[in-house]
Amino acid sequence: MTQTDQPAGQLELVGRITTASNATFLARLDDVAVVYKPTAGERRLWDFPDGTLARREVATYEVSEALGWRVVPRTWLGDGPFGPGMLQVWCEPTGYESAPAVCLVPKEETPGDGWCHVLDAYDQDGLPVSLLHEDSSPMRRMAVLDVVTNNADRKGAHVLEMADGHRYGVDHGLTFNTEPRLRTILWGWVGERLVPEEIDGLERLLERLDGDLGTRLAELIAADEVAAFAARCERLLRERRFPPPEGDMPAIPWPPL
Repeated sequence: MTQTDQPAGQLELVGRITTASNATFLARLDDVAVVYKPTAGERRLWDFPDGTLARREVATYEVSEALGWRVVPRTWLGDGPFGPGMLQVWCEPTGYESAPAVCLVPKEETPGDGWCHVLDAYDQDGLPVSLLHEDSSPMRRMAVLDVVTNNADRKGAHVLEMADGHRYGVDHGLTFNTEPRLRTILWGWVGERLVPEEIDGLERLLERLDGDLGTRLAELIAADEVAAFAARCERLLRERRFPPPEGDMPAIPWPPL
């Protein structure tokens, strides 16, 4: 376990988030609402080492900060009533009803401008539906973050819509695998060229990998995972296009929303 970097204060549990796959709690740290995921509550996975998901969440936050895009709310390692784990500032979505970032709509009602089409399917009643996501700079930045961190679990519920147009991404425990594991609902830009802002962000990542970011990631994930992360950044910067799915894993997480 890496060093604890929790701010001073007593963590007080408020309730359990029962929809989460792993043990996840809403808590308060002084006057700040936080999400607490104890390492002891992580279920075992065949493709990720045991007891590493909290550190992967923090590593993704460090990459988000190095990009300068604030995609991930403040996240750190700390202690709580059930032992060490991940803590993250709680961000209450304030813009979902007026501007959902991901939606499932009847196929005949698919909107045009401002949306990316991901796939067509059938709902539980056998009716045709389409999965869409917002076509915006905040969502593109999130997709870039997912590519370089190899995020295996970008569901619609892991996108938080804020009223000012900002989009936060949460739930990043399944990241930094050395094998292709990208599973996401943000496939709407496959093959599209990166814009200058996105290229600049990748260049910042590679520059900081030789300094503070590289040092921090080495404390959180394995050396081969850091090397694979660097290779993904270099490849994306070299190709300058959003990549298509690869590998043998499903490209869409389940459930997608």
